[in-house]
Amino acid sequence: MTEDPIPLAVVIGSVREGRFGPVVAAWFADRARRRPDVAVDVVDLLETGPDAGFAERIGAADAVVIVTPEYNHSFPGPLKTALDATGGEWRDKPVGFVAYGGLSGGLRAVEHLRPVLAELHAVGLRDTVSFHGAAGAFDATGRPREEVADAAATVLLDALAWWARTLRRARLEHAAGSPT
Repeated sequence: MTEDPIPLAVVIGSVREGRFGPVVAAWFADRARRRPDVAVDVVDLLETGPDAGFAERIGAADAVVIVTPEYNHSFPGPLKTALDATGGEWRDKPVGFVAYGGLSGGLRAVEHLRPVLAELHAVGLRDTVSFHGAAGAFDATGRPREEVADAAATVLLDALAWWARTLRRARLEHAAGSPT
């Protein structure tokens, strides 16, 4: 790979006590770290919050993956607060989703995130990793029980890499005054 690795922020969107997000995020971050074209930064909202470096870490990323549960048919309030505390840091960056939950696998949370991210001028990707019945979808070592999860992660990471490189070039050209 001739280009620099893509800075990828993996955001853990839940701060609840007993949350499952760190298990899901650790698995996904491990998958991403296996790629030479990606440099992973795990951003845990429990540790950063919207005021303690969150915006800077999103700003430093060329791509973002949001790991989100589904709470009451949507995404967690602290994640919304963090998104609302940022703005231009998301502009023209691809955002992927790793969702988990009960029967819907967190997909309703993802659908609620899409218009919020569109308002921030981010590029939400269609390819999503989803875990239905998340607590039972992982073994005791934190690995998904179904091999399809690794395949879905590869599809998402491939799409993120393509979009991140493409949008990084476009941002650089635009900053240099080239017509877009």
